[in-house]
Amino acid sequence: MTDVPAIEVKHLTKKFGNKTVVDDISFSVKQGEVFGLLGPNGAGKTTTLRMITTLLAADAGQVKIFGHDTAKEGRLARSLFGLTGQYASVDEDISARENLMIFSRLNGLSRADAKQRTTELLTEFSLTQSADRALKHFSGGMRRRLDLAVSLITRPALIFLDEPTTGLDPRTRSQMWATIRRLVHQGSTVVLTTQYLDEADQLADRLAVIDHGRLVKLGTPAALKAQLGGTEVAFTLAQPTQLTAAKQILAAQAVATVQQVGQRLRARVAQAAQVAPVLTALTQAQIGIRQLTVQEPSLDDVFMNVTVGKN
Repeated sequence: MTDVPAIEVKHLTKKFGNKTVVDDISFSVKQGEVFGLLGPNGAGKTTTLRMITTLLAADAGQVKIFGHDTAKEGRLARSLFGLTGQYASVDEDISARENLMIFSRLNGLSRADAKQRTTELLTEFSLTQSADRALKHFSGGMRRRLDLAVSLITRPALIFLDEPTTGLDPRTRSQMWATIRRLVHQGSTVVLTTQYLDEADQLADRLAVIDHGRLVKLGTPAALKAQLGGTEVAFTLAQPTQLTAAKQILAAQAVATVQQVGQRLRARVAQAAQVAPVLTALTQAQIGIRQLTVQEPSLDDVFMNVTVGKN
């Protein structure tokens, strides 16, 4: 199965009334990678995810999970993946242990196997000390960890994580990142939707950016940032009267773009090697600068570049 993509999506389309929400999307996900789905609110990424996971019927197109057509072999395809949504489908009034036991039994495990799997998951997700407390007393981070544990009861080879760290504090987000990396290290394939671009940059091997139902970018985070190109130099002028002179120097250095916000200038150069000559020219002209930052393109820049202005 190593040569078979974990997911193949071909010409996937979905309409609600006269509105096309997902418009002829195609991509594949390799086994053993983290694949990120990004897009503005309402872009169609959640609808795409629901169709891939058979929660919503497509109007056109095809989805295969490890080579199995979800329309023709839905039951088999569903047995090959786990899905963690934005909200846990668990009972608030019973404990984490009881929830895991119930879901283990619903997944066909014997009572003995369910008990063993429950103990394993409580340990793996650091929930042992709180295992017998009712969920309504859990923190948001504990709830998210339990939700992920439920989706892993059957040890699926493919895991869908729909905004798994939404609303979590930075420490708990970091713990979830470590858990996701551990799952991939153990051989799982992960499909991740997230509203945090730093999270996608940290975790994803490849990204698909969806806007207005269409796939607008596909590639590794590094490749997408490289396509945008340029290095940004930003600084604040010590003397506002030197603004015109500073702009003239930047223009003479063949700087691609210059933006001004008050006394602060933001300039994008085509190559990082141009940064030093720009700073040298400013120094030689005795133009004082402060709060200097030099930054390569980020996923935020990519996201804004391919989606802004289309809403």
